[in-house]
Amino acid sequence: MTTTLPSLADAVTSLDTGSEVTGVGWLNDTAAFALADGHVLLAKADGASHRSLAHPDGAILVAACDGKRLLTGGDDGRVAATGPDGATAVVAEAKGGAWIDALALHASGAFAYAAGRVVMARDDKGRTKTIEAPSTVRGLAFAPKGYRLALAHYNGATLWYPNVEPKPESLEWKGSHLDVTWSPDGRFLVTSMQENSLHGWGLAPDKGHMRMSGYAAKPRSTSWSFGGAWLATSGADAAIVWPFDSKEGPTGKAPRECGLRHAKVTRVAFHPHVNVLAVGYEDGCVLLIRFDDGAELLVRRAVPDSDVTALGWSASGGHLGFGCRDGAAGLLALPG
Repeated sequence: MTTTLPSLADAVTSLDTGSEVTGVGWLNDTAAFALADGHVLLAKADGASHRSLAHPDGAILVAACDGKRLLTGGDDGRVAATGPDGATAVVAEAKGGAWIDALALHASGAFAYAAGRVVMARDDKGRTKTIEAPSTVRGLAFAPKGYRLALAHYNGATLWYPNVEPKPESLEWKGSHLDVTWSPDGRFLVTSMQENSLHGWGLAPDKGHMRMSGYAAKPRSTSWSFGGAWLATSGADAAIVWPFDSKEGPTGKAPRECGLRHAKVTRVAFHPHVNVLAVGYEDGCVLLIRFDDGAELLVRRAVPDSDVTALGWSASGGHLGFGCRDGAAGLLALPG
């Protein structure tokens, strides 16, 4: 199907990272690839690259980026920060060397990590607070406004103000909750679930529930459109995109399906400024989909055993980075 699509493949700079790519972020015009072998590969669109060893004694499990640094968490129990110059420093260590299961970055420079049931948050002034969740925390996300953190765990989510004393707020729903994301306007919280579904809560005014099901696999990748009206998700043979442009969210509404192929979607990433969706598949294919009319552009053809594991746009939207399980990666420079 994809062989007849208009192609942007000639605008892609190909890279071999040497290890599975577990995350990608952008530090100005430099792509930062987090790798399973503990390295961070910094690469520019002209092909120049530099490797930094962020985790000498372990693999990178999770990564988060705020445009200034790439934060990585490993099975060595450490959280490391890598800057655009390749300098790397350990910024936190979990007690007993517990694996870092989740990371989150705040616009202020604050960050949080989860290791088992324990979550640590450090604000921009260096003040550290910890909380113990009801069970292992799999997902973390800061609210778009204010210093509030969402924790995803078994049987629901917890909302926590790290620098405020009142008891955290519990959002309950039975099952194992994995990843968590806030809508850009802060009105909704959505988690992915072990049960091949999503669950959402309306945070104001009535805290209604929203259940989004029917996936063939766990929807482990989510991305909001730049205006917050749409939430794109992985976990099916197309990108499943739910409407969030009303106070009820997707309740009673059918999602859109984009980029239908005979391969499951593994990663999704909306462009930061226009309604263009990048979609990566388990067969290694990468597409750009113009959301308004469904037009598709090929970025990478399918490659056996090279499923896409990371996707990320630069802040300007002029470049897209992708990485794969076999270590293959690429940087797309959009024309004009």
